[in-house]
Amino acid sequence: MRDVRIGIIGVGNMGFSHAKYLQNNEIEGTRLTAVLDSSPERCQWLRENLNSPIKVFCDEDSFFESDLVDAVIVATPHYNHPQMAIRAFDHGLHVLCEKPAGVYTKQVREMNEAAKKSGKVFSMMYNQRTNPLYQKLRELIQDGELGEIRRINWLITNWYRSQSYYDSGGWRATWSGEGGGVLINQCPHQLDLWQWMTGMMPSRIRAFCSFGKYRDIEVEDDVTAYAEYENGATAVFITTTGEAPGTNRLEISGDRGKVVVENEKMDFFRLRIPEPEFNKGYRGGFGSPECWKVDVPVKGKETAHRGITQNFVNSILKGTPLLAPGVDGIRGLTLSNAMQLSTWVDGWVDLPIDEELYYKHLKEKIAKSTVEKDTKSVTLDVEGTY
Repeated sequence: MRDVRIGIIGVGNMGFSHAKYLQNNEIEGTRLTAVLDSSPERCQWLRENLNSPIKVFCDEDSFFESDLVDAVIVATPHYNHPQMAIRAFDHGLHVLCEKPAGVYTKQVREMNEAAKKSGKVFSMMYNQRTNPLYQKLRELIQDGELGEIRRINWLITNWYRSQSYYDSGGWRATWSGEGGGVLINQCPHQLDLWQWMTGMMPSRIRAFCSFGKYRDIEVEDDVTAYAEYENGATAVFITTTGEAPGTNRLEISGDRGKVVVENEKMDFFRLRIPEPEFNKGYRGGFGSPECWKVDVPVKGKETAHRGITQNFVNSILKGTPLLAPGVDGIRGLTLSNAMQLSTWVDGWVDLPIDEELYYKHLKEKIAKSTVEKDTKSVTLDVEGTY
């Protein structure tokens, strides 16, 4: 294969953002050849605003039968991600899927099975994995520099969203259209990084989600969650879209030290002697292990969406290992599903979650929805977002 011919499925906010850098030839070894959108009005707009060689489809069957693409980027509303990906795999296409992988783990598990059966390259648009800070932190953890993880705290409240944002699309912030709020739309990045960097999934979660606390929406916009791990480690995860100014502060403590990531920099505090060893031998009463603040070199720059797309193309053409394998998408989604389910049942949720129980509650939320919104969508400028 000389060049990978890419098609985009769903050309709204993020889909058009991908289209712009692809048609500007910013990704080596690829060409944008076709796009698919279900809105006739949007299709007409795309015909007028995309480069002329790019074919615009409004009909799904015609798109998949066109033989114009080798791979697709799925950027539809969340519920459709697994459906579109599975259809692409069935047509022998490689798939790069926007986050989240889907709305509930049951449908994502089916997508992962289809990907495995197809043998095609499957990646997730987890662009925060290209951030050198998080890559270095993952390296430190995986190499044992922090020792055994004891505590994780992530305060991520800089996802501010106004009411106008939620009103920009009839599918937004509804159980039937989006399947959730801050956990399913904004925080998939952090939920992915949480488990990717540490290499650990909790054994159980207790969460408290507030629904429509700050905005006129029916889904969660404020969350506090507490997680426990088999090794005794704990984690606290706090997020909201209704707080300004927001904070993004991550602390990960182990028995050999602690890392703090905030304001786009990382501080590494290294214990000269591991805490368990110090505690065993110390007889001075008050006191603590000697601690060094270590200057950790972090090189490179975040390549974001373009970096993930280039990695996806390189995997197709050269067999380059994927930075964000598609099958990983179910892990972060498991965390968000567990947080919602914990709130719904008002108790602890063990992982892996009861997928049927989650889906039962989700269907009940959809059935009881009373939200009435203007279904006309407004395309927003997503430059500078995660």
